[in-house]
Amino acid sequence: MDKEVWKNWFSHTGDMQVINVDETEGRIKLYYLSSMADQKVIHERLLPRMKRLDLKTASISQLEQELAIPANQRVTKPETVIERLLQGNIYIHVDQESYGLSIPTEGKTHRNVTAPEIEAIVIGAQIAFVEELDTNLSIIRKYLPTSNLYCEKYVVGVSIPTEVAVLYMNGIAEQENINTMRQRIESLQVDSIVDASVLAQYLSDNGLTVFPLMQQTERPDRVVSGLMQGQLAVIVNGSPFAILGPTSLIQFLHSPDDFYFRWGIGTFVRLLRFVAIILSLLLTPAYVASLTFHYELIPADLLISLAQSRSRVPFPPLIEALLLEGVIELLREAGARLPTKVGQTIGIVGGIVIGQAIVQAGFTSNILIIIVALGALSSFIAPSYMLGATVRVIRFPMILLSGMWGGIGIAVGFSFLITHLLRQKSLGRPYLSPFFPLRISDLKDSAVRLPIKYFSRLPVFYSRDPKRRFSPNEADKIDDIDD
Repeated sequence: MDKEVWKNWFSHTGDMQVINVDETEGRIKLYYLSSMADQKVIHERLLPRMKRLDLKTASISQLEQELAIPANQRVTKPETVIERLLQGNIYIHVDQESYGLSIPTEGKTHRNVTAPEIEAIVIGAQIAFVEELDTNLSIIRKYLPTSNLYCEKYVVGVSIPTEVAVLYMNGIAEQENINTMRQRIESLQVDSIVDASVLAQYLSDNGLTVFPLMQQTERPDRVVSGLMQGQLAVIVNGSPFAILGPTSLIQFLHSPDDFYFRWGIGTFVRLLRFVAIILSLLLTPAYVASLTFHYELIPADLLISLAQSRSRVPFPPLIEALLLEGVIELLREAGARLPTKVGQTIGIVGGIVIGQAIVQAGFTSNILIIIVALGALSSFIAPSYMLGATVRVIRFPMILLSGMWGGIGIAVGFSFLITHLLRQKSLGRPYLSPFFPLRISDLKDSAVRLPIKYFSRLPVFYSRDPKRRFSPNEADKIDDIDD
């Protein structure tokens, strides 16, 4: 290795360590980054075995044989040496030799596998992805111990290369989806990929929409379920989240434990989520529109209660609603950014204290607090945090439209929203599938969830030629020992 290369690359690197293995001669050197490499490998494995040789005359090939290093660990280019060192490898250099040796070690920044925190469920595997790419691949391999699970690795990023893995089931995933994903990843020209969430935005069909077009999850069982249906999974080194695509809007309301419960319970919970998202989106706008333009729609008894509740409120319903929604968003963001225990306290105590103070000060009515609280609570029911955040954003323009034009404004906003969703695609697949275009066979796993025996064929959404996975007639048979 040219000394100028080391001077240019690592003169500013305080954690670069160099060991003269032959001490006095300095002919054989061992390089590593103390912040990345495991030094036990050096002192317990490499140095004792290297000192068995005559270090004054030992060649690189002799070191290679003594240390039992495979030939694919030979490196000749300075750029490759730098890359390996930054990955936590140890580099052995011998003067006047044509190549050096790179020895991989386990880095220091590993995190143990823990239970999911963002996508917690009641029933199911309590395991989540971590930041190590190989660890995440190992978790998925344990779920899918089959040679049909294909894994393609890419390096994304010009300034800071990041390893990215694309996984799919051969024979199940649609070849068009695979080619589209390959093309999008290979054509990326970016400086770096910090997280899977950033890569998902680059891979999306439309970067301007507020809706998530790629599903991000920390749950391996969700990834495995998607792979078995024909989805592709993308895992980024350094990110504890995986990307699933193509995906439809309705899938953001699905949870892995929908299939862990009986089909009736799974269907009830899915319908509850669907209704909750609609309520979160339209409840506050309906309140503003009713009080501003459509008093005749409110029952007389309720109208009297509303009038008494708003008698001391100096603002029109539009300003009142925006003020309270803004306070809710402030509390939500404060609770999310603070430490867990403090955040929960701020969310509960702050909501009660501020809510009561706002009512007593006459800034808002009790009824609006109930409506806004129900809307905020409904947005939390979505299993996907990304979808919940999208609903929170859309609610504000819907409130403005309802305050300006009443029910007509809500209809216009909702029509624009549906039109926008009809135009969205995920890896070229329609985002509102299976409702548009209507696919009867895929409705079994949409807003409802039918019994397992009806899932004998793969979804049409992922494949133009859905394959049969099992015989529904055979799956329905039960042979008891006494039959």
